[in-house]
Amino acid sequence: MAGVARADHRVLIVDDHVLFAESLELALSLEGYDVRRLEMPEEGGSMATLRSLALRANPRTVLLDLDLGRFGDGTNLIAPLARAHINVVVLTASEDLGRWGGCMRLGARRVLPKSGALQQALSTVRRLHQGLPVTSSAELETLLDAWAKQRRVHDDLRRRLDLLTPRERQVLGALIEGHTVRAISEESVVSEATVRTQVKSILSKLEVSSQLAAVGMANQVGWKQGA
Repeated sequence: MAGVARADHRVLIVDDHVLFAESLELALSLEGYDVRRLEMPEEGGSMATLRSLALRANPRTVLLDLDLGRFGDGTNLIAPLARAHINVVVLTASEDLGRWGGCMRLGARRVLPKSGALQQALSTVRRLHQGLPVTSSAELETLLDAWAKQRRVHDDLRRRLDLLTPRERQVLGALIEGHTVRAISEESVVSEATVRTQVKSILSKLEVSSQLAAVGMANQVGWKQGA
């Protein structure tokens, strides 16, 4: 790998932040790599579209942002790219180590914070080009442990949410949408006292002390009414 010219090492940048992507493109081009930016469809398209375009570009390394705007979470691209034997380097503004660990578990070679990522990205691509490791076993273990801990918390929250009755799910869904107890009672044609009793039951089952905390818990795990 070290004997291969940099011009033969194609790097694909998948990032909808144009200025950042252009900075990466320029820096890597000056280093002699074959650099391309994935052109995001201006209209239509989906994560499957991005996956197809990325694979068609036949890169050796992909620099991937996790926040891909209207296309969603870039995490969904990691596994299919890794299965195609492509080096996936994640660049993210997220400081959530559990999320970083999830990326590594899916096959990413390294996760880098976007703050100060330019020099780290250059260094990482150089090492990948040379066939060198880019993440130590200690770093990998730390990130995977953070993912496992986050997963246990997530599963516990989901377990509590699964205790809700269909009616309590409706009430929680209304609270998430910002409806008051009075508005929920009027819409459901029941008394405010009945809705307050339902809210009290929701708080008890979720083991929280306020409506705000219940809504926060539901949002934390991406809960949706009927899911």
